[in-house]
Order: sequence, then structure tokens, then C-alpha cells
Amino acid sequence: MTPAQPPQGHAVIIGAGHAGGTLAALLRQYGHLGPITLVGGEDLPPYQRPPLSKAWLQQAMDPDDLLLRPASAYADQAIVLRLGMRAMAIEPGSRQVALNDGSALHYDHLVIATGAAPRWLALPGGERPGVTYLRTLDDAQALRGHLQTARRLAIIGGGYVGLEVASTARKLGVQVRVIEREGRLLTRSASPQIAAHLQRLHAGQGVDFHFNASVASIQGDGPASITGLAMADGTHLQCDAVLIGVGAAPSVELAQSLGLDCAGGIAVDGEGRTALPGIYAIGDATRRPLAGHTGLHRLESVPSALEQARRAACAITGRALPAPETPWFWSDQYDSKLQIAGLPGRGDQTVLRGDPTSGRFAVLHLQGGVLCAAECVNSPGEFMAARKAIAANY
Repeated sequence: MTPAQPPQGHAVIIGAGHAGGTLAALLRQYGHLGPITLVGGEDLPPYQRPPLSKAWLQQAMDPDDLLLRPASAYADQAIVLRLGMRAMAIEPGSRQVALNDGSALHYDHLVIATGAAPRWLALPGGERPGVTYLRTLDDAQALRGHLQTARRLAIIGGGYVGLEVASTARKLGVQVRVIEREGRLLTRSASPQIAAHLQRLHAGQGVDFHFNASVASIQGDGPASITGLAMADGTHLQCDAVLIGVGAAPSVELAQSLGLDCAGGIAVDGEGRTALPGIYAIGDATRRPLAGHTGLHRLESVPSALEQARRAACAITGRALPAPETPWFWSDQYDSKLQIAGLPGRGDQTVLRGDPTSGRFAVLHLQGGVLCAAECVNSPGEFMAARKAIAANY
């Protein structure tokens, strides 16, 4: 019997984030012998993004500490990095990717891992230098500079990124106020119990909250200064730096140009395949099936990106697929660690375990009496047990 041939062909990965960088390494690990090219819009090799709102802002990390793996590892594994480059167009017929420097790459396997971009908030004064979004290292570097000089930071949006930055800013001695258009924090991603806990946690550290509030403009004495926010109700809130964190939108322009279904993210199957032969998509830009859930779901998380990278690498190399994972997420704020297993909000009953005032508790979500999600604060044992129990129900 002739032994199976190792996987061949040129694998081109567009997007050098967590998903794309991990996929490139896994393809080699799983036996792909053909060329691998990783195209990234930033000048750095793939790096971790979660520390950008925490350790990086506190100057507790160097750029090399952020890297997923040393830059030399890519050359060692014959992975070509095309950094500071953008894919401009894809031609499925000829299997070509056109780059912004005029060059083109032929592919046998193409993976779109373009991630997501911060949702832009169109505000008068939004172009002032002290206004930042947070997605890239350059964004974090700009925000770090603002936090070194700012006395008052206004955060527009009460999501996880904004709350993590609030925690870091308070540690640096910067006053913080959070402006949220809804009536509570994390309306789409956390239970009322978790939202209330995080609000108490931040209020105890001196953070001011403004709910059911909308910003009309960002004001300053000149084009390069910020003095405060003009609110829709006519009030004025003082600040000298602004972070806008109102969510992220999947970066689907390339996939859209191919006629793929991109409503709310690029539609893929469980291994990352799109509707076009030889073209995959993974990471924050995608909507994918989840075990135990109907339809397609877009998850913004490192664990999800890593799972998709593993499954796509298996599909490309012909390796046996791993078992599906329970979705999970985490957030670190002050001395509080929130860990979430499953998708909160999908159940019909919640059960509180522990006392929220103690800073150690869990909110369990049940569907028909069966555990489907758990939000755990400083309770790693509860979190691990919940992940296993949810997976056992698939």
C-alpha cells in the first residue's frame, strides 16, 4: 500500500492576528510541507491583544513580550511573513491574492483571518488627538501616552474593553467616568448579577457611571485639546482624554467582494470552510456553528480563534478533528477575575451560587433544567466544572 502523501500546496493566510498566526504554526505542526505565507497589516508578527488593555498600559510589558512566538520561529518553520501589507483583491478563478505593493500570491488554500475593527462613533470633535479606540498595539501605545498625562479619562461604552481600561487607569491614578447609553453595563454579554457586581467593583475604586446617556460632541479649547463631553441632555462632563469602546464589527470587505454570505460575519462551516472551494475563514470575522446551538454565531474571543485555527488546520492537512469546545471567555479587572463558560442569556433560568458581596460567586444559566452557561467570579473550580458539564451535554 502506498503511504499517504503529506499535505502540499501554498497556504496563504490573510490576517496575522491570534487566529492567523496560530493557524500558520499549526499547519507546520500538523505536517503541511508546502509554502505558507502570512500576510499582516501591522509591522509586528502575530501578538497577543488581551494585554493591551491591562499590562501594556501599565508599561509592564515590552513588545517582544506580546508576541505569540519569537519572530525567528517563523523563519525556522519556513513561514513567510509579509508584514505591513494588505490584501486588496482575491481572484478565485486563478487563485490569486493581489497585495497593496502590486505583487500577487498564488494559493492552493486561502484563509481569511481579518478579525474585527472597532465600531466608529461619528461625533463632532472625534478627530481630536486625545480620542482613541483600542484594537491594535498602535492604539494601545497612543492610549498609554494619554494616560501618562491625563487627569480625567472618559470611556464611551460600558463593555469589557472599556471596563478593563477603567481598571488600569484607576491603578495609574487617572480619574475615570464611563458613559453608557443603556441602563446597565454589558447588556448584551453578561447577566444583571455580573453587571451589578462589576459596577460595584468599579464604583468602589472611584469610577463614575452615567447610564442612559449619550454624547453629543467632544469639546476642547482648540483642535488639539479636550476639555470635556457635551451630552445630549445639555450637561457637560469634564475630561481630557477619551476612549471609545462601543463594540467591534467583523472585517468582511474581502469576503464580501467574493459574493460570500457576510451578514454579521463570514459564514463558515465547523472547519472554517466558506462556500468557495479552497477558501476558509477563521477568527473574529466569522459566524460559525457551535455544538449545542442552532444557527451560526460570531464570537470575539481568543479561545474561539484558537479553536477555529485548530479545526481549519486539521481540515487543510487531513488530520482528525478534535472534539468541539465549550465557548469560554475571561476578563480581569482589579483583583476580580471573571470567567464565562457557554453563552449566557440563552437559558430560561438562572441560579446564584455564593454571595456576590464576598467577591466570589457564580451565576449558572439553565435551559430546561440543564446547565448551558456559567459566569464565575474568582471561582476557577466552578468555571472548570461548568465547562466540563456543558461539554458533556453536546
